Amino acid sequence: MTETTTGKPGISVAITVQDGKVLMVRRRIGEGELMWQFPAGGIEEGEGAAEAAVRETFEVTGLAVQAIRLLGERLHPKTGLPLSYTACEVVKGDARVADDEVDAIEWVTHGALAEYVPSGLFGPVQEYLDEVLSR
Repeated sequence: MTETTTGKPGISVAITVQDGKVLMVRRRIGEGELMWQFPAGGIEEGEGAAEAAVRETFEVTGLAVQAIRLLGERLHPKTGLPLSYTACEVVKGDARVADDEVDAIEWVTHGALAEYVPSGLFGPVQEYLDEVLSR
């Protein structure tokens, strides 16, 4: 896995928008307070954040996406793990549950985001979604 100056492995998060909605997955086992999240996972050795976002989205949802751009990076406020957020667009396929760790897939509207992520989103991700979901 790629390691940062913190010495901890990085996590890549894919922000995938299609038809005015953003892709979210629900983990079978919640991560702390979080049940719904964007497709995400560890950055593997020799892999960049964008490549990991594309790979994780396919592994978890069966959906082929391509990275558009890096939205931002931060240390997770509770775990301290480094997170990279990448905007992605759909290349082909239909999202489905494709991994044992996930039990549901949803395409979420801008107005419903707060129901899925009540603690709020990372600023650059919120700004990106405010822009692309309000078109």
